Amino acid sequence: MGNNEHILLVEDDRGLRELLQEELEAEGYRVTPCADAEHAGEVLASDLPQLLISDLRLPGADGLSLLPLLRDCASPPAVLIITAFGSVQQAVKALQKGADDFLTKPLEMDHLLLTVRRLLENRRLRSEVQHYRSLLAVEQFSGIIGQSPAMQQLFHQIRQIATADGPVLIQGESGTGKELVARALHDRSSRKGQPYLTVNCGGIPSELMESEFFGHAAGAFTGARTQRAGLFQQADGGSLMLDELGEMPLALQAKLLRVLQDGRMRPVGSDHEIQVDVRIIAATNRNLTEAVADGSFREDLFYRLETFSLQVPPLRARGDDVQRLAEFFLTRFNSRRQRQIKGFSDDALAVLASYPFPGNVRELQNAVERAATFCDTPLIEVRHLPQRICEQPAEQVAHAQHDVVHMLPLNGEPDGMPSLETVQRNYIHQVLHATGGNKRRAAEILGITRRTLYRWLE
Repeated sequence: MGNNEHILLVEDDRGLRELLQEELEAEGYRVTPCADAEHAGEVLASDLPQLLISDLRLPGADGLSLLPLLRDCASPPAVLIITAFGSVQQAVKALQKGADDFLTKPLEMDHLLLTVRRLLENRRLRSEVQHYRSLLAVEQFSGIIGQSPAMQQLFHQIRQIATADGPVLIQGESGTGKELVARALHDRSSRKGQPYLTVNCGGIPSELMESEFFGHAAGAFTGARTQRAGLFQQADGGSLMLDELGEMPLALQAKLLRVLQDGRMRPVGSDHEIQVDVRIIAATNRNLTEAVADGSFREDLFYRLETFSLQVPPLRARGDDVQRLAEFFLTRFNSRRQRQIKGFSDDALAVLASYPFPGNVRELQNAVERAATFCDTPLIEVRHLPQRICEQPAEQVAHAQHDVVHMLPLNGEPDGMPSLETVQRNYIHQVLHATGGNKRRAAEILGITRRTLYRWLE
């Protein structure tokens, strides 16, 4: 049965038109009948259908004259041409002008309904593919998805820094996508096409770090039977991404500083220095200013790395990017697992928008994969999301309301009480903070439209 999909039926034979309308409506379709191309053109301009069924020969203009009206449509309808004057030449002409199929009279009703179902299903699939492609291509910046002001600012900075050649320090919370930012810097630089290596400084035992970075000569230590090139030699001419830089031991930090200053390094056990040309891109979720203060990170190395510094925003500061990323991860899940989950319910999106995501993009990705795995409906619903996410919104709003209450003075003196405008303004900002800057969710909590919220913020 049809899902109330709209079909525009153009047939000048009144009897056949009424018969086809009755059969199509019995299948659950919404049918708009027309007797000529002029009336059909008016319908196409105001209420675009999912399927156009038109007789080839009509009073005045023929059915093919309707096809040019569909060229500029973002999501054009499928087109089925019917005629009593069927021929191979007419079929080819109709298909060349944009028709999807061609049937001749007298019509066999079962064949017609089967064709209608097939054309509508093909159109649905085309629309889904177009939607998925837009998610995979339009919203990406070197593999990074984001349209929020915070991310647009980051993209602008990446464009500028990528053309330089000094070291880069990328800071941000765990799970924000610092690795993607590092890769974007390399791919947009003059070093693109040269080696790009990554190393997790927290995943290498301290006693092996120097050899891993700078290589070693044969016989440098027990087990070093042959000479080995380190990461700096392997990345020569390209970029080396040092993840979790804050975990690097102080002794190795001094040697890293030497490489940054003059590009020279000495393999373990070697008497000769080697010149390398490597751009260092370092990333950390530690506060390096505090690490310098407590002596766990070298001050001179910090200032050398901070030549170019990038701050990757947390997901809670990226507004509607949460929905964009959720849809992207669902699209990728559908493709990998051959699933056809159509999206998220409005309630599920509202819950995701209000959750602060301490684990950032990585946590969102895992949450979407879990929800999609357990999804047994066309849309992901709230019950499919991890329990911690479902329970969080109410707590967030409660915290915001608690903070607003405690903004009021406790002395009870009328002169010390804030004005209604002040309380309103402060409460709006508390709700925005609690929702991570998501204005749609904030407006829902406040019980106002987004338009009203923007006016109040102004």
